[in-house]
Amino acid sequence: MKKLIAGNWKMNGDTNQAVELVSSIAEEIQGNPAIKDSHEFLVCPPSLYLLTVKDICAKQGISLGAQDCSVHESGAYTGELSAQMIADCGGSYVILGHSERRQYHKETSELVAQKAKAAHDAGLIAIICVGETESDREAGKENEVVGAQLKASLPESANAHNIVIAYEPVWAIGTGKTANSDDVAKMHSFIHAQLKEQLADSENMRILYGGSMKPENACALLATPHVDGGLIGGASLKAEQFVGIAIASVKTL
Repeated sequence: MKKLIAGNWKMNGDTNQAVELVSSIAEEIQGNPAIKDSHEFLVCPPSLYLLTVKDICAKQGISLGAQDCSVHESGAYTGELSAQMIADCGGSYVILGHSERRQYHKETSELVAQKAKAAHDAGLIAIICVGETESDREAGKENEVVGAQLKASLPESANAHNIVIAYEPVWAIGTGKTANSDDVAKMHSFIHAQLKEQLADSENMRILYGGSMKPENACALLATPHVDGGLIGGASLKAEQFVGIAIASVKTL
């Protein structure tokens, strides 16, 4: 199973920057052939730029995805973006339930499950994000919180081929803080066990770590059991750092 190195650009960049970044990522990958057979690279730019980078991604074997989608297929839903539209623009993945969506847009796990079902209907792979806040962890509730999110966020259509789980401790996102390897190992083992209870083919499901991953800490994080890649935020905006995470992880394979 290839490790998935997924870049969440969030609300960053413009047309020229999108082309330049994807082109630079492609060059970095080509310059490091050892990582090509063991990694899948995914970029998730702002949806406006999906078509901008579609051809470059297709030519270079880089997967393309979006950062959210609607539960609706079409209709009078001003400002919404359907999963089918993402697929039509060349996308094959969509990030759902990111902590910033849960926090700023008050998205519930139940809504995430509905969006994941819409994604599956359009042929997309849903990257479902789960994670605890700092106060949850301080109260010793991290397993309770993440377990509840997992149970409520996965639709009945979920399987190892159309779902990826991303564990993102909320307190480590964009803060420079990183969960230590022991904490990551415990949580990823917990998630793995939970998925085993929920899905028949859970052994083949990828679980990513998201939370200030960068080349300097990628080797240790990606060597952790049940860590099958990373959902990368800030480091995904610099080609050398983004691909550098994969280069670091080669040492763990």
